[in-house]
Amino acid sequence: MKELLEVMAKSLVDHPEEVVVTEVHKEDLLVLKLRVAQEDMGKVIGKSGRIAKALRQVLNAAASRGKIKVVVDIGD
Repeated sequence: MKELLEVMAKSLVDHPEEVVVTEVHKEDLLVLKLRVAQEDMGKVIGKSGRIAKALRQVLNAAASRGKIKVVVDIGD
């Protein structure tokens, strides 16, 4: 999951070298923390949060086979 989010985020931003994804496991919950350059925050979140929502949907669809819930935390 971490690699999938990293690839998707790097394809969206102008500074892919500053994309950092960390993961925290909590029972049947996986928290992915996405950090990008301040200038790229709008590109990752999107207008009205559409890009962020799409990222979350893709990750939850990929995680559904493993019966795990994925939470994406986007910050700087």
